Amino acid sequence: MSFSILILTHNEERNLAACLASLAWCDDVVVLDSHSIDRTREIATAHGARVFCRPFDNFGDQRNFALDTVAFQNPWVFHLDADEQFTDALRAECETCVGADCHSGYLAPSRLMFRGRWLKHAGCYPVYQMRLHKLGEVRFVAHGHGQREGLAQRGLGTLREPYLHFGFSKGLEDWFAKHVRYAAQEARMELAEAGCGWRQIVSRDAVVRRRALKRLSAQLPLRPLLRFVYLYLLRGGFLDGYPGFVYCRMLAAYEAMIVTLRQEMRQHRPAKHAKIA
Repeated sequence: MSFSILILTHNEERNLAACLASLAWCDDVVVLDSHSIDRTREIATAHGARVFCRPFDNFGDQRNFALDTVAFQNPWVFHLDADEQFTDALRAECETCVGADCHSGYLAPSRLMFRGRWLKHAGCYPVYQMRLHKLGEVRFVAHGHGQREGLAQRGLGTLREPYLHFGFSKGLEDWFAKHVRYAAQEARMELAEAGCGWRQIVSRDAVVRRRALKRLSAQLPLRPLLRFVYLYLLRGGFLDGYPGFVYCRMLAAYEAMIVTLRQEMRQHRPAKHAKIA
Protein backbone atom coordinates (compact mmCIF):
# COMPACT_ATOMS: atom_id res chain seq x y z
CA MET A 1 0.00 0.00 0.00
CA SER A 2 1.16 3.52 -0.74
CA PHE A 3 1.28 6.62 1.42
CA SER A 4 1.59 10.36 0.80
CA ILE A 5 4.53 12.62 1.69
CA LEU A 6 4.28 16.10 3.23
CA ILE A 7 7.28 18.45 3.09
CA LEU A 8 7.39 21.87 4.79
CA THR A 9 9.67 24.35 3.02
CA HIS A 10 11.09 27.85 3.18
CA ASN A 11 13.94 28.80 0.82
CA GLU A 12 15.03 25.19 0.30
CA GLU A 13 16.30 25.30 -3.28
CA ARG A 14 19.63 23.85 -2.15
CA ASN A 15 18.07 20.74 -0.59
CA LEU A 16 14.71 20.10 -2.20
CA ALA A 17 15.79 18.47 -5.47
CA ALA A 18 17.73 15.70 -3.67
CA CYS A 19 14.89 15.19 -1.23
CA LEU A 20 12.32 14.85 -4.02
CA ALA A 21 14.63 12.57 -6.03
CA SER A 22 14.53 10.11 -3.11
CA LEU A 23 10.72 10.16 -3.42
CA ALA A 24 10.46 9.37 -7.14
CA TRP A 25 8.38 6.29 -6.26
CA CYS A 26 5.68 8.26 -4.42
CA ASP A 27 2.41 9.03 -6.22
CA ASP A 28 1.48 11.95 -3.94
CA VAL A 29 4.10 14.44 -2.72
CA VAL A 30 2.75 17.64 -1.16
CA VAL A 31 4.93 20.70 -0.46
CA LEU A 32 3.61 23.32 1.97
CA ASP A 33 5.77 26.37 1.41
CA SER A 34 6.13 29.43 3.65
CA HIS A 35 6.37 31.94 0.78
CA SER A 36 9.95 31.19 -0.29
CA ILE A 37 11.78 33.86 -2.30
CA ASP A 38 14.10 31.43 -4.06
CA ARG A 39 13.34 28.59 -6.54
CA THR A 40 11.77 26.24 -3.99
CA ARG A 41 8.27 26.19 -5.48
CA GLU A 42 9.63 25.95 -9.04
CA ILE A 43 11.75 22.92 -8.12
CA ALA A 44 8.84 21.26 -6.34
CA THR A 45 6.54 21.71 -9.34
CA ALA A 46 9.20 20.44 -11.74
CA HIS A 47 9.41 17.20 -9.72
CA GLY A 48 5.64 16.69 -9.84
CA ALA A 49 4.83 17.77 -6.29
CA ARG A 50 1.63 19.62 -5.43
CA VAL A 51 2.49 23.00 -3.91
CA PHE A 52 0.51 24.98 -1.33
CA CYS A 53 1.47 28.16 0.53
CA ARG A 54 0.88 29.43 4.05
CA PRO A 55 2.75 31.98 6.21
CA PHE A 56 4.75 30.18 8.85
CA ASP A 57 3.80 30.52 12.53
CA ASN A 58 5.01 27.27 14.09
CA PHE A 59 5.63 23.71 12.97
CA GLY A 60 2.67 22.23 14.81
CA ASP A 61 0.11 24.57 13.26
CA GLN A 62 1.76 24.30 9.86
CA ARG A 63 1.43 20.52 9.81
CA ASN A 64 -2.13 20.61 11.17
CA PHE A 65 -3.09 23.13 8.47
CA ALA A 66 -1.92 20.72 5.79
CA LEU A 67 -3.79 17.83 7.40
CA ASP A 68 -6.98 19.93 7.56
CA THR A 69 -6.92 21.52 4.11
CA VAL A 70 -5.00 19.29 1.68
CA ALA A 71 -6.87 16.45 -0.02
CA PHE A 72 -4.19 13.77 0.28
CA GLN A 73 -4.53 10.90 -2.17
CA ASN A 74 -3.65 8.28 0.44
CA PRO A 75 -4.98 7.65 3.97
CA TRP A 76 -1.46 7.67 5.45
CA VAL A 77 1.08 10.55 5.42
CA PHE A 78 4.81 10.61 6.11
CA HIS A 79 6.27 13.97 7.20
CA LEU A 80 9.68 14.71 5.71
CA ASP A 81 11.85 17.85 5.77
CA ALA A 82 13.60 19.27 2.72
CA ASP A 83 17.05 18.41 4.14
CA GLU A 84 16.02 14.77 4.64
CA GLN A 85 15.90 11.83 2.25
CA PHE A 86 14.07 8.51 2.06
CA THR A 87 15.64 5.09 1.63
CA ASP A 88 14.29 1.98 -0.07
CA ALA A 89 14.38 0.07 3.21
CA LEU A 90 12.33 2.75 4.98
CA ARG A 91 9.79 2.78 2.17
CA ALA A 92 9.35 -1.00 2.41
CA GLU A 93 8.89 -0.89 6.19
CA CYS A 94 6.36 1.97 5.94
CA GLU A 95 4.36 0.04 3.34
CA THR A 96 4.27 -2.98 5.66
CA CYS A 97 3.05 -0.86 8.59
CA VAL A 98 0.43 0.89 6.45
CA GLY A 99 -0.85 -2.47 5.26
CA ALA A 100 -1.03 -3.87 8.80
CA ASP A 101 -2.86 -0.74 10.07
CA CYS A 102 -2.15 -1.59 13.73
CA HIS A 103 -1.44 1.89 15.13
CA SER A 104 -2.42 5.50 14.52
CA GLY A 105 1.17 6.50 13.81
CA TYR A 106 4.81 5.48 13.93
CA LEU A 107 7.94 6.99 15.43
CA ALA A 108 10.88 7.02 13.03
CA PRO A 109 14.63 7.35 13.73
CA SER A 110 16.99 9.46 11.64
CA ARG A 111 20.63 9.21 10.66
CA LEU A 112 22.30 12.60 11.11
CA MET A 113 24.87 13.12 8.35
CA PHE A 114 27.80 15.56 8.71
CA ARG A 115 30.76 15.98 6.37
CA GLY A 116 29.88 12.76 4.60
CA ARG A 117 29.70 10.73 7.79
CA TRP A 118 26.85 9.32 9.86
CA LEU A 119 27.11 10.70 13.41
CA LYS A 120 25.93 7.47 14.98
CA HIS A 121 27.34 8.24 18.44
CA ALA A 122 27.49 12.03 18.70
CA GLY A 123 24.00 12.19 17.17
CA CYS A 124 22.67 9.89 19.95
CA TYR A 125 21.17 7.43 17.47
CA PRO A 126 18.38 6.48 17.56
CA VAL A 127 16.34 9.62 18.31
CA TYR A 128 12.69 9.24 17.33
CA GLN A 129 10.02 11.57 15.98
CA MET A 130 6.48 10.76 14.97
CA ARG A 131 6.60 10.91 11.16
CA LEU A 132 4.14 8.36 9.72
CA HIS A 133 0.47 8.47 10.69
CA LYS A 134 -3.04 7.78 9.52
CA LEU A 135 -5.11 10.81 8.62
CA GLY A 136 -7.59 11.87 11.27
CA GLU A 137 -5.97 9.93 14.11
CA VAL A 138 -3.06 12.13 15.24
CA ARG A 139 -2.59 15.88 15.70
CA PHE A 140 0.52 17.98 16.25
CA VAL A 141 1.23 20.50 19.00
CA ALA A 142 3.91 23.19 18.92
CA HIS A 143 6.78 22.52 21.32
CA GLY A 144 9.99 24.52 21.61
CA HIS A 145 11.42 25.13 18.14
CA GLY A 146 9.62 22.11 16.70
CA GLN A 147 6.53 20.05 17.40
CA ARG A 148 5.37 16.93 19.15
CA GLU A 149 2.60 14.51 18.42
CA GLY A 150 -0.68 14.87 20.24
CA LEU A 151 -2.83 12.01 21.48
CA ALA A 152 -2.81 9.08 19.06
CA GLN A 153 -6.14 7.23 18.97
CA ARG A 154 -4.61 3.75 18.58
CA GLY A 155 -1.19 4.45 20.01
CA LEU A 156 2.18 4.71 18.29
CA GLY A 157 4.44 2.04 16.88
CA THR A 158 8.16 2.32 16.13
CA LEU A 159 9.96 1.99 12.82
CA ARG A 160 13.39 0.36 12.68
CA GLU A 161 14.61 1.89 9.42
CA PRO A 162 15.85 5.52 9.53
CA TYR A 163 15.55 8.41 7.10
CA LEU A 164 18.68 10.40 6.28
CA HIS A 165 19.04 13.89 7.75
CA PHE A 166 21.51 16.29 6.10
CA GLY A 167 21.17 18.99 8.74
CA PHE A 168 24.29 20.90 7.70
CA SER A 169 23.61 21.04 3.96
CA LYS A 170 23.35 24.85 3.96
CA GLY A 171 26.65 25.30 5.78
CA LEU A 172 27.63 25.91 9.39
CA GLU A 173 26.72 29.59 9.23
CA ASP A 174 23.11 28.67 8.53
CA TRP A 175 23.18 26.02 11.28
CA PHE A 176 24.35 28.54 13.86
CA ALA A 177 21.87 31.19 12.69
CA LYS A 178 18.99 28.72 13.16
CA HIS A 179 20.24 27.61 16.54
CA VAL A 180 20.43 31.17 17.84
CA ARG A 181 16.66 31.29 17.26
CA TYR A 182 16.20 27.80 18.66
CA ALA A 183 18.15 28.72 21.81
CA ALA A 184 15.72 31.55 22.61
CA GLN A 185 12.76 29.21 22.17
CA GLU A 186 14.39 26.51 24.30
CA ALA A 187 15.17 29.05 27.04
CA ARG A 188 11.56 30.23 27.18
CA MET A 189 10.31 26.64 27.26
CA GLU A 190 12.66 25.69 30.11
CA LEU A 191 11.41 28.61 32.18
CA ALA A 192 7.81 27.59 31.58
CA GLU A 193 8.09 23.81 32.02
CA ALA A 194 7.72 22.02 35.32
CA GLY A 195 10.23 19.47 36.53
CA CYS A 196 10.02 15.75 35.93
CA GLY A 197 9.29 12.82 38.23
CA TRP A 198 11.37 9.71 38.72
CA ARG A 199 8.72 7.57 37.07
CA GLN A 200 9.34 9.44 33.83
CA ILE A 201 13.12 9.20 34.16
CA VAL A 202 13.02 5.40 34.58
CA SER A 203 10.15 4.86 32.14
CA ARG A 204 10.44 1.97 29.70
CA ASP A 205 9.25 4.32 26.96
CA ALA A 206 12.43 5.70 25.38
CA VAL A 207 10.70 8.89 24.22
CA VAL A 208 9.24 9.65 27.67
CA ARG A 209 12.60 8.86 29.31
CA ARG A 210 14.56 11.07 26.90
CA ARG A 211 12.23 14.05 27.37
CA ALA A 212 12.35 13.69 31.16
CA LEU A 213 16.15 13.55 31.18
CA LYS A 214 16.26 16.63 28.98
CA ARG A 215 14.15 18.57 31.51
CA LEU A 216 16.36 17.30 34.33
CA SER A 217 19.58 18.27 32.52
CA ALA A 218 18.27 21.82 32.13
CA GLN A 219 18.74 22.31 35.88
CA LEU A 220 22.37 21.14 36.04
CA PRO A 221 25.36 23.49 36.44
CA LEU A 222 28.14 23.65 33.82
CA ARG A 223 25.70 22.50 31.16
CA PRO A 224 27.88 23.28 28.10
CA LEU A 225 30.80 21.27 29.51
CA LEU A 226 28.56 18.43 30.63
CA ARG A 227 26.90 18.30 27.21
CA PHE A 228 30.29 17.93 25.53
CA VAL A 229 31.51 15.28 27.99
CA TYR A 230 28.27 13.33 27.69
CA LEU A 231 28.22 13.32 23.89
CA TYR A 232 31.92 13.00 23.15
CA LEU A 233 32.98 10.59 25.89
CA LEU A 234 29.96 8.82 27.39
CA ARG A 235 28.01 8.47 24.13
CA GLY A 236 31.16 7.72 22.15
CA GLY A 237 31.21 10.77 19.90
CA PHE A 238 34.97 10.27 19.54
CA LEU A 239 34.17 7.17 17.50
CA ASP A 240 32.69 9.44 14.82
CA GLY A 241 36.12 10.91 14.11
CA TYR A 242 36.77 14.60 13.57
CA PRO A 243 33.16 15.31 12.43
CA GLY A 244 32.00 13.95 15.77
CA PHE A 245 34.40 16.21 17.66
CA VAL A 246 33.24 19.29 15.74
CA TYR A 247 29.58 18.45 16.25
CA CYS A 248 30.00 17.93 20.01
CA ARG A 249 31.68 21.33 20.27
CA MET A 250 28.84 22.92 18.32
CA LEU A 251 26.21 21.47 20.65
CA ALA A 252 28.19 22.66 23.68
CA ALA A 253 28.12 26.18 22.19
CA TYR A 254 24.38 25.82 21.61
CA GLU A 255 23.91 24.78 25.24
CA ALA A 256 25.82 27.88 26.35
CA MET A 257 23.47 30.07 24.30
CA ILE A 258 20.43 28.53 25.99
CA VAL A 259 21.88 29.04 29.48
CA THR A 260 22.79 32.67 28.80
CA LEU A 261 19.42 33.51 27.30
CA ARG A 262 17.53 31.77 30.11
CA GLN A 263 19.47 33.76 32.72
CA GLU A 264 18.67 36.99 30.88
CA MET A 265 14.98 36.11 30.58
CA ARG A 266 14.78 35.23 34.28
CA GLN A 267 16.32 38.58 35.25
CA HIS A 268 13.78 40.49 33.18
CA ARG A 269 10.77 38.39 34.19
CA PRO A 270 8.28 40.26 36.42
CA ALA A 271 8.40 39.12 40.03
CA LYS A 272 5.38 37.06 41.10
CA HIS A 273 4.87 39.06 44.30
CA ALA A 274 5.89 42.49 43.08
CA LYS A 275 4.27 45.28 45.08
CA ILE A 276 1.89 47.59 43.23
CA ALA A 277 2.56 51.24 43.92
